[in-house]
Formats: sequence, structure tokens, C-alpha cells
Amino acid sequence: MAAPGEEQDVMARYRSPLVSRYASAEMAYNFSERKKFSTWRRLWLYLAQAEKSLGLSITDEQIREMESNLDNIDFKMAAEEEKKLRHDVMAHVHTFAHCCPKAAAIIHLGATSCYVGDNTDLIVLRDGFNLLLPKLARVISRLADFAEKYADMPALGFTHYQPAQLTTVGKRCCLWIQDLCMDLQNLERARDDLRFRGVKGTTGTQASFLQLFEGDHSKVEELDRLVTEKAGFKRAYMVTGQTYSRKVDIGVLAVLASLGASIHKICTDIRLLANLKEIEEPFEKDQIGSSAMPYKRNPMRSERCCSLARHLMTLVMDPLQTAAVQWFERTLDDSANRRVCLAEAFLTADIILSTLQNVSEGLVVYPKVIERRIRQELPFMATENIIMAMVKAGGNRQDCHEKIRVLSQQAAAVVKQEGGDNDFIARVRADPYFSPIHKHLESLLDPSSFTGRAPQQVAKFLKEEVRPALIPYQSKMGGKVELAL
Repeated sequence: MAAPGEEQDVMARYRSPLVSRYASAEMAYNFSERKKFSTWRRLWLYLAQAEKSLGLSITDEQIREMESNLDNIDFKMAAEEEKKLRHDVMAHVHTFAHCCPKAAAIIHLGATSCYVGDNTDLIVLRDGFNLLLPKLARVISRLADFAEKYADMPALGFTHYQPAQLTTVGKRCCLWIQDLCMDLQNLERARDDLRFRGVKGTTGTQASFLQLFEGDHSKVEELDRLVTEKAGFKRAYMVTGQTYSRKVDIGVLAVLASLGASIHKICTDIRLLANLKEIEEPFEKDQIGSSAMPYKRNPMRSERCCSLARHLMTLVMDPLQTAAVQWFERTLDDSANRRVCLAEAFLTADIILSTLQNVSEGLVVYPKVIERRIRQELPFMATENIIMAMVKAGGNRQDCHEKIRVLSQQAAAVVKQEGGDNDFIARVRADPYFSPIHKHLESLLDPSSFTGRAPQQVAKFLKEEVRPALIPYQSKMGGKVELAL
């Protein structure tokens, strides 16, 4: 944020597009300086309250003074202190003490920098998951509604991006949903697995607190428990170095990277379907697809998701390498890296979820295009049904197979060499050999008879797996997303 009088210079400085262009206000605040440093002050308050309750000489007046100054942070003073001291935590200790002169002597009592640094990070990570989970649930809910609506609509399936057997539009969507449901479980587990660093001291031995409480181990353990509870955690890590294990960050970013992979796959499918003109993402009335080609309807939202998802997937490499080089109780080469990768991972996940929600709320299906593509490919897929029908009518399978082979090759030549439509069925109708089944051809070519149990699979999947997983988020399912840019 620009200092007073510097607003006119904001556009002359680099700003991360994750915040300036895309991210929600809630997630941007979660990783803001104000959230960070006000949380530091709350942690100092929790520590003082717990120490007082366990018998240290801390007064009610000192506690009240700290409570009254949790949010009125003098950022200019803190910046000047940090420039002078070259230590961010001590800069904020001094800044807090300046507005709490009576409590100055007991702020940060017995603690190390990681008491506020690491514990705040864990709070922010937990809160970040709590922001992402309802958004992910909303995306799943929107796609579930879409899948239910189109559960019975036949569509050409693809394997190797080559025409395969039929599926349905809703069944294909369920493939997307299933991946996102796995991500929902992974994010919930990662959030619930987070513990508090707690009150551990300089190298994790709690020596400073043991000294404060004159060797009373039970009071040190109770101090750890009380502060952990005040911060809203059920458990603290039993052992730490100066920091909590950086493997925790790996687990956090791994589930976000996995979410990125899911969304990349979904949005790639949507981009391919847009090329086929079967399904499109929302396209606004005044939206321009191309500066040179006015007719273009580029899938820019899905492209954005893919672009940012690639960034999200790469970020897990940072904590992997950081955890690998943490010497003994800790080294400081983790700090600058973590300032970047943790925030960017949550901001990026937030953006692609909001964008995918916007896409899922406005998907447009073109049934006639889907039907036409089925008509182009289904005749060849129906050959086995035609053979079986002919055999039932008294024909010889081998003779029928040869007839169909010749006619299908002729039809394929029309499609590939002449650019015409698949006329295989017209050739079957014109051949007297197939007269015993001519009246049955329409039923033999009914697309719904080629989709297997896809509609039933959609109904069962949505009822038994998807809808129950969304129950905890029902109160947060409302509201559509409008993209800022």
C-alpha cells in the first residue's frame, strides 16, 4: 500500500497481478501485512494472558493496555524500527511497546521470533483453507447441477482424443467432479492436520519458559496448551526446532498443487469442447475474443485457469527444497522463500476457483452440434449391432461382416477424401442384402442405446458421494461470481 502522498506513483511500481488483478479481497487480506502484524499482537496478548493465569507477575492493567492496541499499528514507525534493527519481530515489539508503555516489559516474555512468526503462519494457512473450501464446494455444486441436467444427453466420447464409444454430457462432467471431490477431501484433511507451533522457545526445548516458571514443567506444558487453545487449535506439535517442521508446508502446497492439476484438466477439456463447438464457457455481450478477428469466441476464462494452475503446480517445489536444507534446529534461508510461495499458492488457488465457478455457472451446451458429431461417428460404432440384427434375421455373420466392411470403407473415403458426411447408413438402406433389418435401423442407431449406464452412474454418484460431501458447506452455496477482469 502506498504511503500518504505516494498514491500517484502506484502505477509506476510492480504490483503482483495475483492481488492487483485477480484475487478476492478476503484472500488478499488473509496474507496482508495488517492481518500478519495484528495477529502477532494477538499472540503476544495470548501469551501474556496465559503467563498471568499461571502466576507470573503481570497485571490486569497491562493486559487491558494490550487488548486496547491490537489493531492500531503504526506501520511507519515499524518500518523505521526494522530499518534500524534489521529485525522485523523486534521492530514490532518496540512499536507495540510504544503504544503499550505499561505492558512494554512483558511483551514477548520468554518467546523467540518464531513464536509470532510461525504461529501466525499456521493461523493464516488454516484461515486460507477455510476460505478455499467453500469456494471449492460451490464449484462442485454448480458442476453437479450441470451433470444432473445433462445426465441423459448422449455425446461422443474420446480416448486418445480420437472418437470412442458414446458417453453423456453429464457423465463426462462427473469425471471432473470426482477429481474435485478428492481435492475437497485433501484440503479438509490438510487443514485439520495443521497443529499450532505453540510456546517452544529458541530451539524448541522450552528452556526460557522453564526458567520463568522456576523449573515447574507442568506450568510450561499448561502454558503451551492455553496459548494453543486461545489461537483456536486443538493440538500443538509436541516437538519443534526453532520452527515447526517445514514438511508441514510441503503437505499444504501439495494439496493445492493437486487442486491445480484437477482444474487444469477440467479447463483443458472445456477448451477442447469449445473448439468442437459442443460446449462453451460464458461469453459476455460486449466481450471481444480477438483484436484482429471479431468472430472469435476465445475461452479466456479457462485459459486463465490453465495458465495460473501451471504456476500453482510448480510452487510445491519451493517447500520441498526448503525442508531438505533446514540444518539442525533451523536456518533462515527458509524465510524469504516462504513469504513468496505460501501466499502465492493460496492466492492462485483462490483465483482459479473463483474463475472456474464463474465458468461453471454459465456453461453453454449446443445439442445440435453434439448430435451432428454423433451422427458422423455412430454409424461405424453401430456395425456390431447391425451384424447381430442380421444374424437374428437369418443372415450369415461372415457374409454380413464382409458387406459392412466394404460399405464402411466406401463411407470412410467419402468423409476423408471428399470431405462429405458419413453416408454408411444410406448405403446400408440402399443395399437389398440388409432389407430384413431396414425397418429396425432407427432403433439400432438410437444414441441412448450406446451410452450404457452413464445416466444411472451420474444419478448414483451425485446422490451417494457428491451431495453428502457438500452438506457442511450448504450455508455458503449462494451467490454467483463476477470476474473483476
